[in-house]
Amino acid sequence: MVILKTQSQIEKMAKAGKILATCHKELAKRIAPGVTTLEIDRFVENFLEKHECTAEQKGYMGYPFATCASVNDVICHGFPARRPLKNGDLVTIDMVVNHKGWLADSAWTYEVGTVTPEVHRLIQVTKEALYIGIEKAVIGNRLGDIGYAIQSYAEAQGFAVVRDYTGHGIGQKMHESPTVLHYGEPGKGLRLKEGMVITIEPMINAGTYKAKVDADGWTVRTVDGSLSAQFEHTIAITSEGPMILTKQ
Repeated sequence: MVILKTQSQIEKMAKAGKILATCHKELAKRIAPGVTTLEIDRFVENFLEKHECTAEQKGYMGYPFATCASVNDVICHGFPARRPLKNGDLVTIDMVVNHKGWLADSAWTYEVGTVTPEVHRLIQVTKEALYIGIEKAVIGNRLGDIGYAIQSYAEAQGFAVVRDYTGHGIGQKMHESPTVLHYGEPGKGLRLKEGMVITIEPMINAGTYKAKVDADGWTVRTVDGSLSAQFEHTIAITSEGPMILTKQ
């Protein structure tokens, strides 16, 4: 069941989203060759604690960290690690912030040092695909309109859209209905209504869209070793258009 949010509830989620966005801005200053994703994870947890927030995914189904840190061919759910980031890497940091019981979710892919033009283009196209999807998040449209817009753009640029991992509703729980696909057909799927709050979070691969899961049961990689990028915002459907609650 889709839980529609009141204006007051959306405002509470926006407070969580503002703190999350500020944390990402701070990360952008810190991510560099030689930094470990475990150091990044500890920074995030400390930052959230100072802002009266908690990391919602820590402990979720046994997940042990405050962030997901996905490097290069890791699509999502990567474990923070002691391995230093290298010049030319890309890394996606995904976090869900709980502020006084209300949640916001956002992932961002960062360039580490100086990356190749191919890496830069993958990151830029993925970011653009997110905003193209957000443009379709208006009252009266359907979820398929969002997925179709993302898929059409990404594939036209020569990239592939991950199928197995999706966006979702969010509120006081991390994962609510509906499921938000990043591919699909226009005019299909659930109709968007005022008060819906969802995540749009396309994961775009340089190679095939297919994924595999590591032995740890969490880390998701491209099957062909190709690079993957992701950008995610939490979005409220309003009478004035899509409201980005995690806007940087």
